[in-house]
Amino acid sequence: MSAPQRRLFLGVTGASGARYALRTLQMLVEAGVHVDLCYSPAGCRVLHEECGLAFDGAPAALLRPGQDQARVRLHQHSDIGAPPASGTALGEGAVIVPCSLTTLSGIAGGRAGNLIERAAQVALKEQKKLVLVPRETPLSRLHLDLLSRLAWAGAVILPAAPGFYHRPQSIDDLVDHVCAKILNVLGVPQSCVAPWDGGEESA
Repeated sequence: MSAPQRRLFLGVTGASGARYALRTLQMLVEAGVHVDLCYSPAGCRVLHEECGLAFDGAPAALLRPGQDQARVRLHQHSDIGAPPASGTALGEGAVIVPCSLTTLSGIAGGRAGNLIERAAQVALKEQKKLVLVPRETPLSRLHLDLLSRLAWAGAVILPAAPGFYHRPQSIDDLVDHVCAKILNVLGVPQSCVAPWDGGEESA
């Protein structure tokens, strides 16, 4: 008997950090995960401004050459009746990267006015993984309060804050470091970033 297909929801909102979303999608597909993908209108705008991509709804535009675009199922931001809006069809959970503070506020307030918010609410109520990747800095007390509320509710707060202990040589290395952490939290194997081995023993 074949193993069941893994499926996750990936929501992309209008915060800076469009490259994180692109790379997360590519790494999930590379790992054999089926992805329900939803870009907000602001997410599409940031994708164009930061990456020069005018997304026309074709998954191939977001993937690397040779990657299986059949693993990506696109959904409209306004479609609150799409499969990820239901606890029976969400899959293993949801990740929102980057997660704008507007989206963060909506989820913390229990709103479900679009598919990204709704998928997040479903993940929380079904006690499935919800990973939120905010990039904004600095954070106000209000933002910190919202993050605390979401962590209390069961979300994983994973700021887009790359490390440097792996000695990155490029921006891609920094992006991969954050995206590898996202996959690790989701329990998805990845080989782009090696685990920390303890480094050299100090004198």
